[in-house]
Amino acid sequence: MSEDPDIIERAVEAVLFAAVEPLTIHEIRAHVGAEADVRGALDRLTQVYAGRGIEIVRRGERWHFQTSADLAHLLRRDREESRKLSRAGIETLAIIAYHEPVTRAEIESIRGVQISKGTLDVLMEAGWIRPAGRREVPGRPLLYATTAEFLSHFGLQSRRDLPGIDDLRAAGLLDPVDLAFEQAEMEIDDEAEVENVTEED
Repeated sequence: MSEDPDIIERAVEAVLFAAVEPLTIHEIRAHVGAEADVRGALDRLTQVYAGRGIEIVRRGERWHFQTSADLAHLLRRDREESRKLSRAGIETLAIIAYHEPVTRAEIESIRGVQISKGTLDVLMEAGWIRPAGRREVPGRPLLYATTAEFLSHFGLQSRRDLPGIDDLRAAGLLDPVDLAFEQAEMEIDDEAEVENVTEED
């Protein structure tokens, strides 16, 4: 393909428009040519579509077209989703997102309770988590990680965009019990530090 930036830009635009799922730069190059400046074309297209009804967005290392965030409400269905994610599902998804890759046993250790296989199945059916290899320990347990669809659904460019503890507290999304538990842990740590200093003296 010609190295003309305009032609490459149009080719990248066409490939993304026709794609059924987000594409990596390598996958785009497979269509437009190995020597093409795909990243430059993506940067220019991102500017071209900024403020339009659709936009080009990056999710992790993948790119795709989507409806602009401020117009998404126009395309939402009036009916509610038939299946709501359970509390166990939400907690499991959060643990995987913040600690990936993790095994089922590690998820259970963090939650403090066992999880049913169905919980992981629901998250995989939603396309939000995927098997990510096996931990090299006895039994070689399966590892789980989030997907590009997870990033896209929650409007994240990467896992670095996940809210931190201060963000969650400010938004009022932390359970009061969790806050109390966190405060108690901090007090215990402070007491332990005082005891250590006293013993050293």
